[in-house]
Amino acid sequence: MSLEVKVPAVGESITEVTIAQWLKKDGDRVEMDEVIAELESDKATFELPAEAAGILRIVAQEGDTIEIGTTICRIEEDGSAGSSPAPATETSAPAAQEAAPAAAQGSGSGETVEMVVPTVGESITEVTIASWLKQDGDRVEMDEVIAELESDKATFELPAEAAGTLQIVAQQGDTVEIGGLLCRIVAGAGASKPAAQPGAPAASASAPAAQPAAATGYGNQTYASGTPSPAAGKILSEKGINPADVQGTGRDGRITKEDAQQAQKPAAKPAASAPAPKQEASAPAAPAASGERNQRREKMSSLRRTVSRRLVQVKNETAMLTTFNEVDMKPIMDIRAKYKDKFKEKHEVGLGFMSFFTKACTVALQEWPAVNAMIDGNEIVFNDFCDVSIAVSSPKGLVVPVIRNAESLTLDGIEKEVIRLAKKARDGKLSIEEMTGGTFTITNGGVFGSMMSTPIINAPQSAILGMHNIVQRPVAVNGQVEIRPMMYVALSYDHRIIDGRESVSFLVRVKELLEDPMRLLLGV
Repeated sequence: MSLEVKVPAVGESITEVTIAQWLKKDGDRVEMDEVIAELESDKATFELPAEAAGILRIVAQEGDTIEIGTTICRIEEDGSAGSSPAPATETSAPAAQEAAPAAAQGSGSGETVEMVVPTVGESITEVTIASWLKQDGDRVEMDEVIAELESDKATFELPAEAAGTLQIVAQQGDTVEIGGLLCRIVAGAGASKPAAQPGAPAASASAPAAQPAAATGYGNQTYASGTPSPAAGKILSEKGINPADVQGTGRDGRITKEDAQQAQKPAAKPAASAPAPKQEASAPAAPAASGERNQRREKMSSLRRTVSRRLVQVKNETAMLTTFNEVDMKPIMDIRAKYKDKFKEKHEVGLGFMSFFTKACTVALQEWPAVNAMIDGNEIVFNDFCDVSIAVSSPKGLVVPVIRNAESLTLDGIEKEVIRLAKKARDGKLSIEEMTGGTFTITNGGVFGSMMSTPIINAPQSAILGMHNIVQRPVAVNGQVEIRPMMYVALSYDHRIIDGRESVSFLVRVKELLEDPMRLLLGV
């Protein structure tokens, strides 16, 4: 019995995962609950355990992105994976000779297995037959690799689904849709050639076959090193590129479709010719570019693809505006300089800017609840709590963990939570629960030197505050020009739910609380 293993539900907002790596190979035996693969979403990495004991048959390949509920592999449970036939008992030579004609007559009556193009990825709709590793009429064994298939993303091996005689349907270089017929295997059919009849002339072996130089063999097929696959050859021909100028990365140095797509035509060498008659001077040709001009391509990670999709979605589906203000950071910097040592000694955590900004935002959010709300269909959802999302740069990209009920936390409680979440983000250990459910976001581009920006809303939230770098600037204070540490702050908001009065008033309130931190302590 064959058990289909499907991508499990790993979170409410996660609709697809990427296969980070297979920990077992196709055809390996696996045990119940043994981890066979690692899956990646845009938020976390998960382990995939085997749901039964048996033989693993991989369906989706490493690097593929597939939807929740899609079949990722099959496990042929014990008793269904097929077993080798028991060895035949020895018979006398005369009996074997008598049985041979009967076996020959019955050998062509085996079951025919039709092999179609397997599903190799959610977005892949067709493949090209790069090469047949067996010839038409050859005998193949179960799970023996008989062909190589190429998509626009990767190259895949095609294993035989039965033992028998191969009957090729689609030819090398053909492009076949997923589910299209590739070949047939006559199960149990013998592929051996009949023995020569007594007295028949022997085939001549004196004419050696011509072999290409530097050729390497695979199965019954022989390839020259640096030879392009049919799909790659077509691309190179269209580009006018000589295959000899391309470095192959495929098996035995062969040029794959991806190699051909990335290949660039080398600059033509000037040909020697007789001196041309002197002509009138014309505009000089543009000089050839000097220096290296290399390019490289990297597949977008699942996280990057999801972030890209959501950012475009927010720009297209919200009425986003940004309002700006500036904050005199001197009062907060004075408090930090005066109390940071005692603060750290008592709370075992440093006193940073993020705790002041988070606390100021929670006070302003409670005074202007629309900024803390979100749209759900035709309704507005108001929250009486402040779950503040903090944008953190991790090795895999931008992640946004959430500080729950930030309105009830003290400054040291906020600092401890920020450090805890940032460390887990850098280590790639954030859970899905820690990154979902925020009501408002704070992002700090100032750590990278940004002076001013328009942050994009973190949907389905309705607003995001952008912090920036602190710059010493001349400002008017009580009629006098003074040099003060100033920071621009930006609030991007969804105008469908937040009016200009609310957005500007919210940002002004944050400014007041930051420029007079005693208000945070007194609640005024």
